[in-house]
Amino acid sequence: MKRLVTAFCLAFVGAPVAAAPLCDDFGFAGLLAKCNRGETIELTLASGQPLGEDQTLESGAYYTLEITADGSAELAVSGPDFFRAIWMNEIVINSIEIRPMAVDSIEFDKAGTVEMSFVAIKPGRHVLRIPGSTGESQQVTFSIQ
Repeated sequence: MKRLVTAFCLAFVGAPVAAAPLCDDFGFAGLLAKCNRGETIELTLASGQPLGEDQTLESGAYYTLEITADGSAELAVSGPDFFRAIWMNEIVINSIEIRPMAVDSIEFDKAGTVEMSFVAIKPGRHVLRIPGSTGESQQVTFSIQ
């Protein structure tokens, strides 16, 4: 019995530490449960203005990303690495819901807002940036833990 307890303790101590979920009981909705939702992330696309602040996300948590373009220029956001690190639930544009398989970028020809809901999946640092820009303020880094 003593060997069994010792083996169990060694196995438990050597096991990787798992992140705690945002809620204890997901219920019928699973990962999309209201208690598993992180704060809404807001980004603004404007000519010569910072895109937004870097974000830390929890793997397995459900988030909403709102990108608003002010119409000052034709701008896009691109981030194939970020879009492949998440499971996209839907993209909403003008009250039209789109359920995409994959996204590389989103371009705004004039002022408007796009709302994306997703579950963060792949841990690491992933960048969403304005294509062709080189400034640090023209990108947002998402750190998924």
